[in-house]
Order: sequence, then structure tokens, then C-alpha cells
Amino acid sequence: MTIKIYTKVGDQGLTKQVTGKMVPKDDLQITALGEIDSLQSYLGVVLANLSEKTASLQDELIEVQRDLYLLQADIVVKRRHGINDDKVAALEKRIDELTPKLPKIPEFILPGGKVTGANLQYARTLARQAERAMVTLNREQQLLAASNLKYMNRLSDYLFVLARYANVLDGYQDVKSKQK
Repeated sequence: MTIKIYTKVGDQGLTKQVTGKMVPKDDLQITALGEIDSLQSYLGVVLANLSEKTASLQDELIEVQRDLYLLQADIVVKRRHGINDDKVAALEKRIDELTPKLPKIPEFILPGGKVTGANLQYARTLARQAERAMVTLNREQQLLAASNLKYMNRLSDYLFVLARYANVLDGYQDVKSKQK
């Protein structure tokens, strides 16, 4: 027997939370979960387009995708803490490992580069978008664990550094935002 992918439950603009409660599809929790899903899905695009020189980033990006599932579960299930300060510290450690391998940037750079770097820059913007949705959810509807907010904030920093590192691996030089 095949399970149908459609349920028709959401045909009137409502969706069912894990608790069974029906809420509008633009509920703040649903919105935050959707933004995280967008980021997670886009990381799949990043993975599908890694260059030969950036293929070594595959495992850590898959780990981030898994962490985003944990983050979604933390938002949905009360008293669940899959994302904790150790996950935040791991991102900080990786940022600190990669930063010395990057050229110094005395001013803003334009997002872009080779395919991997450009895709990671876009993933960074999706992380910021998800973070904003989480901040709104936290402020207006549902108190989130501090580690959840810290993780998402640090994740965008990590994706920025990883994008620059991918561009270094691919031999691309950052473009400054100002023309001289």
C-alpha cells in the first residue's frame, strides 16, 4: 500500500502542529520552521554543486543540515535541546580554524565567487532570514532556548567564512564593494 503525500488538511490555509493543534500556515512557528527548511534545502543545492576543490566540505555541510533538523525539533518540542552551546562552540571553532586561511578584508566584499562560494553566500542570507523569523517567534509567541538563537546567528557567520574559504580553494579573489 502506498501512502499519499497529500492530505488535503491544509487546503483551507491551516496546518497541524506536532501537538495536533491547527494553526494558520503563516503562524510564526510555522514561518520559522519554513525558513529553516528553506536553508536546509538550499544547503542540498550547495552540496550538489560542490566543485572538485571544495568537495572536502561535504561532510561538514551535511552535519549542518542534520543540525537544522535538530533545531526544528527544538522549536516544535518543548524542553528538547538538540542544539546546545556545544553546537555553537563547534561552529565558532571551525570559524576560528578557517579565518587565518583567508585573505584579510579591510572593507565589505561583494557576495559571489565561484559556484560553491556564491551558493554558500546565498545560504548565509537564508540563515539570516531564518534567524529573523526565529527572533520574531521568540519575541511574539514562543520563548526559544538561547542556544537556538545563538546557533542560528553563528551559523550565518560560519557560512560567510565557509563561502570565502571555498572561494580560496577555487582560486577566486574577493571583489571589494567599492570601486577605486
